[in-house]
Amino acid sequence: MGVACESTADPAEPPLPPGCRQSCDLLTERLRVVIAEDNYLVREGTRRMLEASGEVEVLAAVGTPDELLDAVERLRPQAVLTDIRMPPGHDVEGIEAAHRIRALHPDVGVVVLSQHADEAYAFQLLKDGTAGLAYLLKERVGDLEELLRALQETVAGRSVIDPLVVEAVLARRSRLARSPLAELTSREMEALREMAQGKTNAAIATSLSVSESTVEKYANAIFSKLGLAEEKQVHRRVTAVLAFLRETR
Repeated sequence: MGVACESTADPAEPPLPPGCRQSCDLLTERLRVVIAEDNYLVREGTRRMLEASGEVEVLAAVGTPDELLDAVERLRPQAVLTDIRMPPGHDVEGIEAAHRIRALHPDVGVVVLSQHADEAYAFQLLKDGTAGLAYLLKERVGDLEELLRALQETVAGRSVIDPLVVEAVLARRSRLARSPLAELTSREMEALREMAQGKTNAAIATSLSVSESTVEKYANAIFSKLGLAEEKQVHRRVTAVLAFLRETR
């Protein structure tokens, strides 16, 4: 006589609601990126590193500004990673392409890579608005975590400036006796340095071991002392650093 066995397996979990399933899919979706770099070895090395992370899908890797603009138009990436200098002039073609992309496709984030911590280039990139733009030193290509963060920040509409560029700006400007930076307290200066790197108030609070409300007070004091009006479309944290560049132009 057969013996009926009662299953001891856990009952199947109920299916997720459609809305929740869609949200989960978005969280696991890879970031769609186009790379522009005229050096083949750097271009391919960057492509392979990003793809190996499992967080990025490289839609195209090109070598000229025209190819970059064409790829963005055809493939509609979420973000672009471009060298600042490309053919034909090897000057600021990457910056010009970034401005064109942001004008035609404001939902596409652009990370510009440069070999030099040159504040003039950073100002040229960000002078008309900082949302969705990042300026990083080319040495960051080897820092996968930092590179991914910059791409993600620009896609979210925020901006990032390489810490070494920020340090160069702050150090030089703080030496100017009549610089507005002289009015900032040491704590406000620390907060400004953190903000200019694209960090959120929560991240700054953690870094400085203070509350988010205290960070907000620092920010308001900085903007007030530097005479920066509140503009919804401009990332004031970065503007607070770059505003001084206009004094020498």
